[in-house]
Amino acid sequence: MANKENSVRIQTSFLNAAEKKALVWLAERQPKWVDSDMLTFVGHIGAAIIALGFILSNLGIHFLWISILGFVVNWYGDSLDGTLARVRKQQRPVYGFYIDHTMDAINEALMFMGAGLSPFMRFDLACVLLVVYLMLTLNVAMNAHLKGEFRLTYAKLGPTEFRLICIIVCLILIGVKPLRAFVIEMPWLGGLFVMNILDIIGLVILLVLMAIYFMTIIQDARYYAKIDPKHKND
Repeated sequence: MANKENSVRIQTSFLNAAEKKALVWLAERQPKWVDSDMLTFVGHIGAAIIALGFILSNLGIHFLWISILGFVVNWYGDSLDGTLARVRKQQRPVYGFYIDHTMDAINEALMFMGAGLSPFMRFDLACVLLVVYLMLTLNVAMNAHLKGEFRLTYAKLGPTEFRLICIIVCLILIGVKPLRAFVIEMPWLGGLFVMNILDIIGLVILLVLMAIYFMTIIQDARYYAKIDPKHKND
């Protein structure tokens, strides 16, 4: 069985080279009492902080600063846990693979549903985004098992780039009041379908994720068909 730690890590994002150096530098300077499990938990706390900030933004726009802090905390824990294990040569391939994917799913649910409970994104759109993101995550896990390939980036974008995009969007929402007030209303099933600026951004991201997902499964299906062809009847 292939797993996350033994699989080839495909990471070609824009920030990959600089991020890798920063993570190794940080890992080498962690206190001895800090371990990978602790950092995984820190990443989870970061996701909860993100969701909290989004929900509290119903009371005021500046609560989005809490979400921005959460993205930084989430990056620190989620990105550094595996690096720390590799630097200290303490990898636990089976346990690490299970815990990492389990916590990723929980964290993604917290972040997307938190965004959906904010005044800036429709809850139904946030749930659809979560489903598609989890479908991509499942595809990554299957390829790690079947192909020995752990793909962390698509179209030069990885988790770190997506966090950075979310931080930039939060900063724009905080600083540009007209964008917060921007609303599109469209007739829909006898009523009005209302979308604000974050809904539009979310819809664009959804379309991109769906395109990436379908192109990926077509490529993967062709690959697996070649290595596992149909058997001809005698």
